[in-house]
Amino acid sequence: MNILDPQGPVAAADKAILIDSIAIMLAIVLPTIAAIFAFAYHFRQSNGRASYLPNFAHSGRIELVVWSIPTLTVILLGGVAWIGSHQLDPARPVEGTGAGVTVQVVSLDWKWLFIYPDQRIASLNSLTVPVGAPLHLQLTSGSVMNVFFVPSLGSMIYTMNGMVTRLELRADGVGDLQGLSAMLSGDGFSDMLFDVHVVSQPQFSEWASGVAKNGKTLDRKAYSELVKQSVPKDKQSYKLTDPLLFHDIATQAIPPGPGPKPVDNPARPEPESGAASVR
Repeated sequence: MNILDPQGPVAAADKAILIDSIAIMLAIVLPTIAAIFAFAYHFRQSNGRASYLPNFAHSGRIELVVWSIPTLTVILLGGVAWIGSHQLDPARPVEGTGAGVTVQVVSLDWKWLFIYPDQRIASLNSLTVPVGAPLHLQLTSGSVMNVFFVPSLGSMIYTMNGMVTRLELRADGVGDLQGLSAMLSGDGFSDMLFDVHVVSQPQFSEWASGVAKNGKTLDRKAYSELVKQSVPKDKQSYKLTDPLLFHDIATQAIPPGPGPKPVDNPARPEPESGAASVR
């Protein structure tokens, strides 16, 4: 999960913004650090050539330097953020090769459900995509708010109950990547990881056909089990028998999960047996 090793155009643009921002800030940080040592050396007690001005109160030149450099830094950082935020709009289409793939993403406690409506399949904690193809992600939450993030592909985006967010991505290299939840959402949050398998177009078609023939059935009944709080050990694949499942989850036609529940609360411990509760 290395953000400095981009595997797609969005992640590459994120990396460029990060490096540009650091370079702009270093333009003021490094000279300031150098000036600290230079001033300390020049105005040391043993330097008889250093000027001593006990009545000094104001210098227009110093004020100009002190205010102009930070102002220019803020303007440059603001420009980089403004341009980048528009160019990297999550819903902005990303060009690619081959047919685009639509993936409907549902965040649960504590797992990720990926639905492929065109292929009529789904997978749990495993996202398989064809290399070079535009990826059209539609995201919602079947429980509390969460954050979908694949560092090597870029762009964190929230999943929220009762609404759908959109994210356009593309993976440029065949291989295995790692995705995660970037939002604290309860006890199983740290295990809420998912694999990203980037495969060739023929391999993706073969994988989808295999799942459609041999996968378990995913309908409302199967989903009602998935929505329960758990950290699954297996990465299951499913045949999608309810094409409106994602729509019903996003519109809350299917009730959302209960969300995380506190097990122990140090701020308000349970009273001992037989003791009166004091409020």
